[in-house]
Amino acid sequence: MGDEKKEVSEVKETTETKETKEVKEVKAEGKKSFLNENSLEIITVILLGITALLTAWASYVGSIHGGNQATNYATSNNLSSDGNSMYNAAVQTLSQDMSAWNTIASYEVEILYADQIKDNAAVDAYVWKLQWFCEDNLPENMAKAIGYDVEKFTDGNNDTQDILNWLKDDKAITSPFTEEFINKYFDEANAKLEEADKTIEQGKQDNANGDKFSLVTVLYSVALFMLGIVGVFKNSTNKKLVLAVSVVCLIIAVVFMVTIPLPTSGGIFG
Repeated sequence: MGDEKKEVSEVKETTETKETKEVKEVKAEGKKSFLNENSLEIITVILLGITALLTAWASYVGSIHGGNQATNYATSNNLSSDGNSMYNAAVQTLSQDMSAWNTIASYEVEILYADQIKDNAAVDAYVWKLQWFCEDNLPENMAKAIGYDVEKFTDGNNDTQDILNWLKDDKAITSPFTEEFINKYFDEANAKLEEADKTIEQGKQDNANGDKFSLVTVLYSVALFMLGIVGVFKNSTNKKLVLAVSVVCLIIAVVFMVTIPLPTSGGIFG
C-alpha cells in the first residue's frame, strides 16, 4: 500500500509539473502575441496607408507653395514696374514744380523791388504776371507750403496789397523744397516699391517652404519603401527592425512637416 501511494503521489507531481509548464508557455505566448506575424502585417498595412496619405498631403501643400511663389514673383514684378513708373513721374513733377518755383521767386523779387522804389505800375504788372502764372502752374502742395491763397489773391478785391502783405512773410519767399517736402513727391512710388519688396520676400518664403515640403515627401517615400519591404523578410526579428526604422522615418517626417508654415492662400486655404 505504501508503494502504491508513493507512485500515485509521483504521478500527481509529474502531472502538476506538466500543467504548470503548459500554463507558463501559454502565458509566454500570450505576452508575445502582440507582435506576432499577423499583428506585424496589420500594423504594416495601416502604416502604409497613413504614410501614403501623408505623402499625398505633403505633395499637395508643396505644389500650392510653388504656385504661390510664381504668383508672388509675377505680382512683385508688376508692382516694381508700377513703382518705377510712379517714381519717374514724381521726378518729372518735382522738376516742373522746381521750375515753377523759380519763376514765382523771380516775380516776387520784381514785385518787392518795384515796391521798394515806389514803382506802382511795375508792381501791378508783376502782380498780374504772378497771379496769372500761379493760377495755371502753382500746385496745391506748393501753394500750401508758401502760404499762397489762390482765392484771396485773385478775388479782385485789393489783390495787390494782399500779395504785398503776403510777401512780408518769410514763408512766401523761402524755397519750399526741403527734404521733407521733396520726399512727399515719392511717397506713393516708395509705398508701391515697398509692397513689391514684401511680395517678393513672400515669394521667396513660399519657395523655401515648397522645398521643405519636397524634403518631407522624400522622407515619407523612405518610410514607404521600408514598410514595403517588411514582408520580404522571413525572420520576425528582421521584420520588427525594418518596421521600427520605417516608424522612425515616419515620425521624423511628421514632426518636420508640422513645423513648416502652411500656404497663406491657394487650394483649400483660400
